[in-house]
Amino acid sequence: MATPSKKTSTPSPQPSKRALPRDPSSEVPSKRKNSAPQLPLLQSSGPFVEGSIVRISMENFLTYDICEVSPGPHLNMIVGANGTGKSSIVCAICLGLAGKPAFMGRADKVGFFVKRGCSRGMVEIELFRASGNLVITREIDVAKNQSFWFINKKSTTQKIVEEKVAALNIQVGNLCQFLPQDKVGEFAKLSKIELLEATEKSIGPPEMHKYHCELKNFREKEKQLETSCKEKTEYLQKMVQRNERYKQDVERFYERKRHLDLIEMLEAKRPWVEYENVRQEYEEVKLVRDRVKEEVRKLKEGQIPITRRIEEMENERHNLEARIKEKATDIKEASQKCKQKQDVIERKDKHIEELQQALIVKQNEELDRQRRIGNTRKMIEDLQNELKTTENCENLQPQIDAITNDLRRIQDEKALCEGEIIDKRRERETLEKEKKSVDDHIVRFDNLMNQKEDKLRQRFRDTYDAVLWLRNNRDKFKQRVCEPIMLTINMKDNKNAKYIENHIPSNDLRAFVFESQEDMEVFLKEVRDNKKLRVNAVIAPKSSYADKAPSRSLNELKQYGFFSYLRELFDAPDPVMSYLCCQYHIHEVPVGTEKTRERIERVIQETRLKQIYTAEEKYVVKTSFYSNKVISSNTSLKVAQFLTVTVDLEQRRHLEEQLKEIHRKLQTVDSGLIALRETSKHLEHKDNELRQKKKELLERKTKKRQLEQKISSKLGSLKLMEQDTCNLEEEERKASTKIKEINVQKAKLVTELTNLIKICTSLHIQKVDLILQNTTVISEKNKLESDYMAASSQLRLTEVCLLKRPRL
Repeated sequence: MATPSKKTSTPSPQPSKRALPRDPSSEVPSKRKNSAPQLPLLQSSGPFVEGSIVRISMENFLTYDICEVSPGPHLNMIVGANGTGKSSIVCAICLGLAGKPAFMGRADKVGFFVKRGCSRGMVEIELFRASGNLVITREIDVAKNQSFWFINKKSTTQKIVEEKVAALNIQVGNLCQFLPQDKVGEFAKLSKIELLEATEKSIGPPEMHKYHCELKNFREKEKQLETSCKEKTEYLQKMVQRNERYKQDVERFYERKRHLDLIEMLEAKRPWVEYENVRQEYEEVKLVRDRVKEEVRKLKEGQIPITRRIEEMENERHNLEARIKEKATDIKEASQKCKQKQDVIERKDKHIEELQQALIVKQNEELDRQRRIGNTRKMIEDLQNELKTTENCENLQPQIDAITNDLRRIQDEKALCEGEIIDKRRERETLEKEKKSVDDHIVRFDNLMNQKEDKLRQRFRDTYDAVLWLRNNRDKFKQRVCEPIMLTINMKDNKNAKYIENHIPSNDLRAFVFESQEDMEVFLKEVRDNKKLRVNAVIAPKSSYADKAPSRSLNELKQYGFFSYLRELFDAPDPVMSYLCCQYHIHEVPVGTEKTRERIERVIQETRLKQIYTAEEKYVVKTSFYSNKVISSNTSLKVAQFLTVTVDLEQRRHLEEQLKEIHRKLQTVDSGLIALRETSKHLEHKDNELRQKKKELLERKTKKRQLEQKISSKLGSLKLMEQDTCNLEEEERKASTKIKEINVQKAKLVTELTNLIKICTSLHIQKVDLILQNTTVISEKNKLESDYMAASSQLRLTEVCLLKRPRL
């Protein structure tokens, strides 16, 4: 017999893995390198059939160093306790028969199936065949992740091996024929159709599944043909109904054709009847036409005298209109000359007005000059009086020197104050940069916390909504309430998160922790009853277990490879830590390394620990109630999902304290800046006052010189104004002479304008006389035209009657 290397366990009667689906009537014990409980021996109930497994040999494969299994002819199931190597045999069958690693639902590379620490592994399977057993060997190279194939000790390729295995109707990818433990879930999800097809491939002849597929295709074609036949039958019925409707249309068409033929015949006879009627009317109309023509001739002869008289009147009218136009032209020329004379008279009036206005302006300028001379003389007198008063003032230089010294001292104090303000600003900028850096660090910590909350929201939305409600309603609780455990736990090293997530169930990881039963009832009533959220809640023990010492010192366990207890792998609030220690004994569960797994049998026997974690596995050790034997089970650790985000809370608290200290320093600096600015403002105000005093003293000192300059300037201005005199009497005499000359010219122009107006009046009278004559002629002409129009109307009526008669 052979045993799993470095691994022992107590056999258990429960089934663990499934292999080839054959009669479960026999199983042959395996040969093991080390001593261990044997598998039960079952006798063969019949001969081997084609493709039956005769022998399985493994070397450096998973848990085995060397192992050979010789099953009976009806191998169907492998049974054994946990850890006895059932999965290794199933994996060997799959890989040895050219199966892919994915068929087992474990590792995706074949190199992972070689025992840890070995560079090569080998699986050899002997299959029964009537013509001679088939021995398939697969050697696995870990470094290259490659396989080397042999059939009956001769090198070959994987494709040939697959063909040989398929020829024996072995299908390791078919879950109905080969069902690894990790694929049981997929097998349960298969539909009835998929189970039927997999069963056909497994137990039926090779052509059965092909025939089944053809049968399904023929059924689809049958359905299509039935549908096509039904559609064509319906189309035929529609065409028959349409043909019946068309018969009535044909009958109506032939009846219409008979009526059209009758109409055509009657249309051919109608012209002869019409011709006879028209001929009789023609004879009657011919007589009437001759009588009307005679009447028309007489009317035209009677209109000739009237036409001549109208033409004479028209000629006379044209002559009168021509004479009227000539008079209008003469009137226009006379009016134009009157207009020109009026314009000249207006220009003369305007010239007189301009002369009078210029005289007024000169009179105003003279009055203004006299006023300005008086004002200037008064200003000179006031400046001379002020100059006399200024000459009596004392010497102001000592006061100016004293103020200058005070200004110099204040400037020094201001410069010193400005320097201190600049230093304070620089210190504040430095503190602001430190504050921003600390804020950024805190934001990064908060972002990590947000990642944990996002995972909670994605996986457990109700719990996340409850967390938001709790944060807004903490005032409703009397004692401390902790958010879900997965949010409050902070791993010291995220590599160890897998131990905590495998140890604490998911329901408790998302549970809220309360210190008071009353608070928990209030929370569940609001969240679970009112809001209908699915949440979990637990109560921490009244007496704290958070600091409870383990029953064994960690130093005693370090020899087995243990490096910590679960409690020391993370930080959590006291109620959460107390609950986990009380409920899951995290202070008693040690965590080991690969060294622990290698010595697992010794660890179980010597330490009597109930739960153990190695690098990748969890071991649970129990003692049988009946036989008092130690029973151990191991499971692979699942990958951590929630606790991989690590937030160093101690560092975050340190950053918050640092931020408070920076805020305190900023307040101190701001206070100093305010005081310095007040001092600077006071110095500025004092500086302005001294400068104003100095300015006033300097103005007093320079005032005498300024007054002398102003007096000199005003005297010069007064001299110029007195020289700029104007003779108003001479100007008035000149203006009066020019106005008289212009009035003489205006009198001559008025006389000429009066003569032109008389001529224009005479022309208007002549024009009116011609217009009256023309009106008389037009009246007579209109009367003649009216008589002519009456006769013409009678003539047109006669011609119309003539034209209305039918043409001959």
